[in-house]
Amino acid sequence: MQESHDNSPGTDTKGLWPDRGQFRVGSVCILRHGMATRSWRWKERFPRDNSPVPGYPEGTMKLPLTVIVMITCWLPPLLAAERVEFARDVLPILSANCFPCHGPDEKDRQAGLRLDGPEQIVRKRPAGVPIAAGEPAQSLVYQRLVTDDPDAVMPPPSSNKILKPEQVALIRQWIEEGASWQRHWAFEPVTRPEGTLDDQVRRGLAGQGLKLRPRATAEVLVRRLSLDLTGLPPTLAEVEAFSSSPTEKAWEELVDELLARPQFGEHWARLWLDLARYADTKGYEKDLGRTVWPWRDWVVRALNADLPLGELTELQLAGDLRPQPSSDDLVATAFHRNTMSNDEGGTDDEEFRVAAVKDRVDTTVQVWMGLTMGCSKCHSHKYDPISQTDYYRFYAIFNQTEDADRYDDNPRLELPTSGQQERRQELRNQLESKQSVLADARRRQEEEQASGSGPWKPVTWKSARSEGGAKLVAGDDRAIEVSGEKPAMDVYVLEGTLPAGRHTALQIEALPIPQPDGQPGLGRNPADPNFVLSELSVELVVNDGAIRIELGGTRADFSQQGWPVAAAIDGDPKTGWAVSPRSREKHAAQFELKKPIVLEVPTSIRIALSQQYGGSLVLARFRVSTSGLPWDEVVLPKPSAEVQRAKQEVSEIQQRLQQLAGEVAQVPVLKELSPDRRRVTKIHNRGNFLDPGDEVQPAIPVGFGPVPEVERPSRADVARWLVNAENPLTPRVWANRIWARLHGIGLVETEEDFGALGAWPVNRPLLDWLASEYRDRGWSLKNLLRAIVLSESYRQESQASDELLEADPRNRWLSRGARYRLSAEVVRDQALAVSGLLSRKQGGPPVMPPQPNGLWRSTYNGKTWVDAEGEDRYRRGLYTYLKRTTPYPSFVMFDGGSGEVCQFRRIRTNTPLQALVTLNDPVYLEAAGGLAKQVLSVELTSEQRVLRGLQLALLRRVGLDEALPLLHLHAQALAHFQKEPGEATALVEAARVGELESATPETAAWIVVCSAILNLDEFLTRN
Repeated sequence: MQESHDNSPGTDTKGLWPDRGQFRVGSVCILRHGMATRSWRWKERFPRDNSPVPGYPEGTMKLPLTVIVMITCWLPPLLAAERVEFARDVLPILSANCFPCHGPDEKDRQAGLRLDGPEQIVRKRPAGVPIAAGEPAQSLVYQRLVTDDPDAVMPPPSSNKILKPEQVALIRQWIEEGASWQRHWAFEPVTRPEGTLDDQVRRGLAGQGLKLRPRATAEVLVRRLSLDLTGLPPTLAEVEAFSSSPTEKAWEELVDELLARPQFGEHWARLWLDLARYADTKGYEKDLGRTVWPWRDWVVRALNADLPLGELTELQLAGDLRPQPSSDDLVATAFHRNTMSNDEGGTDDEEFRVAAVKDRVDTTVQVWMGLTMGCSKCHSHKYDPISQTDYYRFYAIFNQTEDADRYDDNPRLELPTSGQQERRQELRNQLESKQSVLADARRRQEEEQASGSGPWKPVTWKSARSEGGAKLVAGDDRAIEVSGEKPAMDVYVLEGTLPAGRHTALQIEALPIPQPDGQPGLGRNPADPNFVLSELSVELVVNDGAIRIELGGTRADFSQQGWPVAAAIDGDPKTGWAVSPRSREKHAAQFELKKPIVLEVPTSIRIALSQQYGGSLVLARFRVSTSGLPWDEVVLPKPSAEVQRAKQEVSEIQQRLQQLAGEVAQVPVLKELSPDRRRVTKIHNRGNFLDPGDEVQPAIPVGFGPVPEVERPSRADVARWLVNAENPLTPRVWANRIWARLHGIGLVETEEDFGALGAWPVNRPLLDWLASEYRDRGWSLKNLLRAIVLSESYRQESQASDELLEADPRNRWLSRGARYRLSAEVVRDQALAVSGLLSRKQGGPPVMPPQPNGLWRSTYNGKTWVDAEGEDRYRRGLYTYLKRTTPYPSFVMFDGGSGEVCQFRRIRTNTPLQALVTLNDPVYLEAAGGLAKQVLSVELTSEQRVLRGLQLALLRRVGLDEALPLLHLHAQALAHFQKEPGEATALVEAARVGELESATPETAAWIVVCSAILNLDEFLTRN
C-alpha cells in the first residue's frame, strides 16, 4: 500500500520565496515503517542556489554551475513578464536582510536610516535618496546592493547575509516600476472575495493549470470526516449506512450528527491544550503535580456548546473580571495559569513570576494574532511594528494578577463534586453539633473554675485600665475582656482585692474570643491572633504604698518556640511569652510567688501586664487567679473528662474534613490585584527584570484594528480588541489554523508567524474567504468546519498521478484530498477504537496508561507512574497524564509536545522510532490483542478472519489479493509459536487476550497479524 503524504509541513522557508516562474527538480524516496515506500516529488521555488531544501536529503538540490548560469541569464525576461508586488516580492527581502539595521528597532538602527516605511525610503539624505522611484541607478539602496566595494556593499559582509542575483533584480524591477509601497498583506483589512469556498480553490488551481479531482469513495469520505471532526474512526455500520445511500442530504446529516457528538469537543480541545501549554505538572526542576484538568474539561464543554471565539477569548483571558463571575468563568482563566512555576529551593519567586507574565503576553499575541511579540522583550521588533515600549505597556496589563510563583499555586478555586459537597455539608453539620457539645462542656468547667471551688481563686477587680486607650471590662466570670482602641503595644493595669489567707502562686488564663473570620483567637490582631506578654509585675497596695511581689518559678501549658513563659518575668521588654501557632485555643501560665503571702485581712493588689511586641499582639480576654497550695502541688488546669471526650470527637470530624479537602480539585485561576496593590511596570532593559528602565502605563498596541478608548485597559479590553471585527489578524490566523488541522498544512505554512518574515499565503483569496466566513458568522467553529467539509474541495479523492505530484507536490493548492499521517492522540485512539478497547468515559483527573518503566526518576520528586487498570487504561489520549519533564513517550514520538511552551503547530515527522512504538508499545500490543479477539470471536476461515480484520481497521471493502501477504504472515507466525509455545504464552499475556492455553499458538499468531494491520500506512494515514 503506497502512501503519498504530501501535506506534511517540514521546515518552512519563512515566506521569502513566493511562487514566481518555478522550475522543478528532484525526487526522494522515504521508507515508512519498513512496509511501504513514499515517493515524494516537489517543485522548488525559482530561482534558488544549490543548497539543499530544508527538511530534504543532502544533495537533492546540487545543480551544476552551468545550470545556475543559465537560470541567472534567464531571470530578467522572466521577471519582466509579471509586475512586482511589493508586499509579496520585495518586503520579505527587505525584512530579512535590511530591517535588522534599518528597521523599527531604534537602538540598533545604523546611520539613522529606516527602510520600513514609505516616507523613510524617499527622505533625502546628504548623498541622495534611498529609493528614487523609476531610477534604480539614482537609488542609494540599489547602489549599495550592486557595488563591488566591500566597505560599501549591503548587506555588509559581517552580517553573513548575501542577496541573490534574483533578489537584487526584483528590487531593481520594483524601483523601475515606481517603487510603490504596500503594507504587509496580513495587516490589510479582511474582505470577503466573490464566490464560494470551492470557487476560491478552483481559481487557485486554474492558475496552476489544475482542477478539482473527483469525489473520494463513500467509505473513504466517512472515515475522513469522522477522524477530522471527532478524532475517532466511524463504526463499520456507519460506513455501510452512508455507502448504501451517499446522497448530499445524507452527507449533510452525517456532518451535523458528528458535530453534535461529545467526542467533537474532546478532539478539538487538543488544539487548545497545545496552545495553552497544558500539562499536569508545574515544570522546571521539581515538576510537581498541578490540578488543572478542570480547565481541560471546561474547554471540551465549551467546544461542544460551540462557544464563539469571542466568548472563549474573553473568558480565558479575563473571566475573573466579569461583574459576578461563575465557577466556569473562573476556571476558564486557567488558560494562563498553565504557565510553569519553579518550586526549587533558593529560586527567586519574582523572577519566575515575571517569566510567567511574559509568557502570557507572548502566547496571547501569537495565539490570536500570529505575531512574534516576544521578540520585543529585549529590543524593538526588527521586522514588525512593535516597539519595546509597546511590549511593556501591553505587559503592564497582564502584570496585575495575584499569582506570584508560589508553592501552593494560589489563587485557586475549589471545585467539589456534588458528592463531595454533600459529604462536606454532612461533616460540617456533625462538626457544628459536636462543637456545641464541646462549648457546653467547657462552659461548665469554666463556671466551676470561676466559682473558686477548686484550688484557684479568681481575683475580684475594682478597676482595670489600658495605657493604650482600650476598654477593659470584667465579666461575671471575673474574666477581663478588652475592646475599643487597638494600640500596637499596651499595658493593662488591674487593681483588685486579695482575700485573707495564704497565696503561693498566680495564674493567668488567656481566653479565646470570636475573631472577624469566625474563628476563635487569643489576641486582638485578626490577621495574627497571637499575643506576647512581655513583662508581668505584681504589687500589694498597703497604706497608700506598694510592696513589689517577686515571682520565681514558671510553667505554662504551651509556649511558642523562642518565647517561653519565663521570659515574661526576665525584666527584658523585648522578650515574652507567646503561643503561636496555637493562638486559637485557651492557654494558662502559672507564676510562683518567691515568698508566700499570708493575709489576715483582705488586701489590695495591683497587677500590670506589659505587652510591647507591637502589631496589636495583645490579650483580648484573660482571667487572673491565685492559689494557696504549695508550688510543687500546683498543677496546670486540665480539661475535664467531658471536655476531652468532646474535643476528641471534634478532632476526628475535623480530620475527615481535612482529608476531604485534599480530595477536592483546586484549580489555579487568575485574580486581579486590588487597585491599591497594583504593581508598577517598567521597561526591562535587554529583557532583564533586574535592570528596570522607564515606567510605563498599560496600553494596547496600535495599528491592528481599533483600540478600546479606556483610560486604563484591562485584560477584558485586550480580549475585545483581539476579536474586534476590524482586527485583520485574528480571523486569518484562526481560519488558517483550523484549515491546517483538516488539511495537514496551513494556507500560511507558518501558523505561528503572520508577520513580515512569515510565509506568504498560497491562496490568499481562499484564506480571506475562510477568515470572513469565521468572523462574520459569529466566530462559530462548527459553522466554519461545516462550510469546509460540505465543499467539493474537501471531498476530493487523495490519489495523485506523477504529473499531479510534480505540479502540486505538497498539495498546497488543494489539487486533491489531503493525505497525511494522523496525530499522536488520534493514532492511539483509533487503534483502541477498532480493537474494541477504547473507553468512552469523559472528563475527570488525568490517567496513566502503560509506558516504559523507569522514566519518572525526577530529582526531589517522589511521584511514580502507576499503570492504570480497568477502563482508565484505555481512555482517549486527551486524558493521559502529561508531565513536562517526562512527557508520555509515544506521544512525543508522534510530535506531541511537553507543555513547556505554546505549541502553535505540530511539525509532522516520520521516523523509524514511530514504527517501534506502534509495533511494541503496550498500548498498541493490547490493541492488537483486542482486534485479534474480535476476529477469533466467530467461527471463520483464516481468509475470512484476515478480511474481517482488514475491514474493521480500514473500513472499506477488501479484496483477497490484499489479504494474501497477511495469510502468509499468519502461517509463518503460527509455525513459529507452535515450536516456541513459551513465546506464544508470553505474547498472549502481554496483549491481555486471555485465551485458553490450548489456543495459545493460534491466538499469538493472530495477534501478530492484527499488529501488522494496525501498522499499515493506510490505517495510520488520514486519506
